[in-house]
Amino acid sequence: MTDVLDTVAGKSGELVLRRAGEDFEVIANGVFLMDTRNGESERLLVSVAADLVPGKARMLIGGLGVGYSLRAALDHPGVGEIVVVEREPAVIGWNREGPLKDVHGDALADERVTVVEADLVKWLRRTEERFDALCLDIDNGPEWTVTDGNAKLYQEDGLDMLATRLRPGGVLGVWSAESVPSFAKRLRARFGEVRELKIPVPQGEPDVLWFARR
Repeated sequence: MTDVLDTVAGKSGELVLRRAGEDFEVIANGVFLMDTRNGESERLLVSVAADLVPGKARMLIGGLGVGYSLRAALDHPGVGEIVVVEREPAVIGWNREGPLKDVHGDALADERVTVVEADLVKWLRRTEERFDALCLDIDNGPEWTVTDGNAKLYQEDGLDMLATRLRPGGVLGVWSAESVPSFAKRLRARFGEVRELKIPVPQGEPDVLWFARR
């Protein structure tokens, strides 16, 4: 049985938070976006990126989701300060004060975490901040974006912009629900070192993680 807990008009359309048994689901414009059933690949996105950076990493997480990536970053000994950029205020609220708070043990209350309510693409263009690890999980993949505006982030100009936001030796991590060979090719054209991981999921094609470093 599925129960609708909240429905809001988000910045990119209707957002629905619902409970299915013991799990939570977020639906955007009628399309499934995320849930709390597994989260292995979301955790690996930040933990592998942190492993690739020496010392205490200053990390940017693009997309709060259900908080799995943030929790993994806080639990990783190689991560220091964390900036989370999330566009939807409802998602922040569900994680900070709502039912998703218990999913990650109230991770937003940790003093190492700064939450920025903003469109990630626009924020990256105007900020001068730089990071040791930049982890993106704002879409279902480079060719399956939540909004049309996000698509440019995965093109040549977007990758160049992301590279400028990395400190020397910094790592870019990207999450996807599917393999995208054309995106992997663009990554390899701009970064000297690219690693691709495929994470099996209970149903369907494996999730895919890319890690790139110049």
